[in-house]
Amino acid sequence: MSLRIWGAICLAVTLSGCFKVNTSQAPMATTWEMSEQQRMQAAHHWDVLARNEARGIMANQRLRSRPLYVFSPQPSTPFERGYHSLLESQLVQQGALVSTQPEGSVIINPMVQVVTHSDRGSIRPPPGALTFLAAGVAWAFQPLNHWSEPALALIPGAALLDVFGGNITKVGNTEVIITTRASEFDTLLYSSSNIYYINDGDSNHYESRSGLRVSSQW
Repeated sequence: MSLRIWGAICLAVTLSGCFKVNTSQAPMATTWEMSEQQRMQAAHHWDVLARNEARGIMANQRLRSRPLYVFSPQPSTPFERGYHSLLESQLVQQGALVSTQPEGSVIINPMVQVVTHSDRGSIRPPPGALTFLAAGVAWAFQPLNHWSEPALALIPGAALLDVFGGNITKVGNTEVIITTRASEFDTLLYSSSNIYYINDGDSNHYESRSGLRVSSQW
């Protein structure tokens, strides 16, 4: 290597030392750790939520022996009507004293917010998805040159789909935040929030025209 090249390298290293390293004029974007979020797409899922919330309410010492009134907004959405009756039923099954009148009762008030994303960018597949896809392609082409019955290669792939197919779902653009609160005399005694993906076409189950809508589009 010539002296001229060495001199250029030394000059570049010297100049770089005059500046701070690992700096940026704006925060650099990074990703979150891998997490999971369930998709709510059946009335049975509403019942599962109601059962979990009823257990949480009854586990609260301040609510266990108090009369509870489940508030139902008017007008109400299909989810609000369904969740109201399901939560009442689950509370009764858990041994709660459920009142039909709000006077003298702790008010159970479900709240719903629909969140619609319009520009989420690219979302990478879960770890191992690309490897699994590549292995599947390789497996599918292997029998073409070595097996007398290439169609038999479809059997292992079909078996894998049967086993794991129920775990596969897409990341949608619509989510719902469901909060169940218990309050008395302007005091919050219980609050539990859950976030779910929902199908884009199901947003009308959760969102009324006069209700609050939260969007990521500003």
